[in-house]
Amino acid sequence: MTRLEDEAFADVPVFPLPNVVLFPEAVLPLHIFEPRYRAMLSDCLDHDGAIVIAQLDRDGARIAEVAAIGVVIEHQPLPDGRSNIVVAGSARVRLDEIRAEEPPRHPYKRARATRLHEVDVTVNDAEYAALLTAATMFVTEVKKHDAGFELRMPKSLRGSEASRAQAGVLADICAFQLVVDAGARQAILEELDPRARVRMVTDQLAMQHGAMLSETKGSVLN
Repeated sequence: MTRLEDEAFADVPVFPLPNVVLFPEAVLPLHIFEPRYRAMLSDCLDHDGAIVIAQLDRDGARIAEVAAIGVVIEHQPLPDGRSNIVVAGSARVRLDEIRAEEPPRHPYKRARATRLHEVDVTVNDAEYAALLTAATMFVTEVKKHDAGFELRMPKSLRGSEASRAQAGVLADICAFQLVVDAGARQAILEELDPRARVRMVTDQLAMQHGAMLSETKGSVLN
């Protein structure tokens, strides 16, 4: 995980996006083209690279209070001033104070954020196995329609290093890459109990898998 010092949370740029929910350990590619967000990126790169990715509601009127703070780990400037970047999620945060745009210095929103900590509980073997099974079954079904699809895991979850102790991280990665509904992803992000998060993701993936099977069956019958 990309670590941030506490100072980064006091005054951090906010990038509100519809239907986008960043999670700790997740890696999010973005294309920056609006002038105000070009300014935001420039400020990020001049400091610690910290940025909050927060979900914007469908009406564009409300920024979610719980979001994820990340760090710009890749930056590809383009000739016309646009940029491609990659943001690595670092931590869940609550946005305690969202400051309005202040052109020309800060033509984008900024916030004071508080780091949120998980509840210290253990996910049992059965729940961990259920999540792994649900994710595997859903990915297998998706690959029938898109052979190149895969679930990208951070190093901490690969091979023998993976364990129940990282079940919350596994739930986050599955939510980020596999859960379709943005509202469900936001609810999973806001859940600080890893046991509940594991159950939420497991249920979502089982529901999505069932929906895909029903659609496939229906298309065959028709």
